[in-house]
Amino acid sequence: MATGSGRQVLSSLLGMLAALAAGLVLLGLLVWFMQPKLLFRPFTELIGVPSDWGLAYEDVWLTADDGVRLHGWFLPAERRRAPPHTLLFLHGNAGNVSHRGATLAIFAALGLDVLIIDYRGYGLSQGRPTEAGLNLDADAAWRWLVEERGAAPADIVLFGRSLGGAVATALAARVQPGALIVESSFTDLEAMARLHHPLLALFVPLRYRFMSVDALAQVHCPVLILHSRDDGVVPFAQGEALLAAATAPKRFVELVGGHNEGFLDSQPRYQQALAAFLDWRPAAP
Repeated sequence: MATGSGRQVLSSLLGMLAALAAGLVLLGLLVWFMQPKLLFRPFTELIGVPSDWGLAYEDVWLTADDGVRLHGWFLPAERRRAPPHTLLFLHGNAGNVSHRGATLAIFAALGLDVLIIDYRGYGLSQGRPTEAGLNLDADAAWRWLVEERGAAPADIVLFGRSLGGAVATALAARVQPGALIVESSFTDLEAMARLHHPLLALFVPLRYRFMSVDALAQVHCPVLILHSRDDGVVPFAQGEALLAAATAPKRFVELVGGHNEGFLDSQPRYQQALAAFLDWRPAAP
């Protein structure tokens, strides 16, 4: 039988455990509600426009299916490559369209017409970002290219970098683009949570999934995966796993440099690899 002092120790221990459990619950709730801010890092102020970089452009305004108004730019190629391609650029989780000038210059040099959009909550676009919302935004951009611009689906290349890779892959599984390019992206958000926040990932369910590894099985166009071994945000193994999940025809290009700088550090090979992929005509299965 427990003595009085033993009961006090037991009661104190149970109290500490209850307080710890309550603290974990509160932490879990906090992280649950903070997930949008941890994942999406939009900038609302534009720091420039394509004409500042010597590129012609027009402002584009789109409306997603849920009524959210979105902003983007359409940049017509000065000298279009043959055969013609229109590229839909879906950017990463931070900044906005005005932070993608270096990439837009590369696409211009490749002779591509380009539509780049800001997701809801980014740049001049309305709303707040969510996984479902970003998918609606990508759908709206696709519709604008096909219905308003008159681009043939087979001539449209979907390009997604980092988080945008997940958005582009999900879109490619819903429509029939000419090709899909995924750069420095991940297989799914749970894998990234386990990597960067292993303890929290055990206790806090994710609000978003971004299951690119599953969506790739539904993509039937040529796929190019680009990734760097130096990527300190998304491990190189994630790029390899995306390649394994993609159905043929597919290609892989190894970049050098960090997560945000790989495309620049890999020049001119980066641009050459994109050009080779755009000119690639894989044999029918």
